[in-house]
Amino acid sequence: MSEREYPTRPWIGIGLLAFRGDDVLLVKRGKPPRMGEWSIPGGAQWVGETAEATARRELREETGVEVGPLTLAAVVDALEQDDSGRTRFHYTIVDFAAEWASGEPQAGDDVSDARWFGPPELPGLGLWAEAIRVIEEARRRLRDV
Repeated sequence: MSEREYPTRPWIGIGLLAFRGDDVLLVKRGKPPRMGEWSIPGGAQWVGETAEATARRELREETGVEVGPLTLAAVVDALEQDDSGRTRFHYTIVDFAAEWASGEPQAGDDVSDARWFGPPELPGLGLWAEAIRVIEEARRRLRDV
């Protein structure tokens, strides 16, 4: 059992939705949780690291891509209870959005693939419903900036 299982506090995760035109950059997880699933790039925040620095670091480590100014897209609580109703996992995920600045996606760190996807491709990826919602919210917020 990891320290993230049956936590005494929520774990903070930071995600970054990078857009190039209408396309969004997603990664295929190379490790649990959600191994083999397409997801928003991101990971755990380090002590002493700002949320924005975490977002940029995780995107760079997982995809090699750099982005411009960040906009807050959404905050999501990912909760999982066990059969007895105890909280087995609790992540609070802060997602940012930004426009692509440089770099071509290359799988790195703990992912097995990194690619741009257009809106028509998203329904076929088996994304978590909250990820779909956050992608759309991120698009809307970037248009309003």
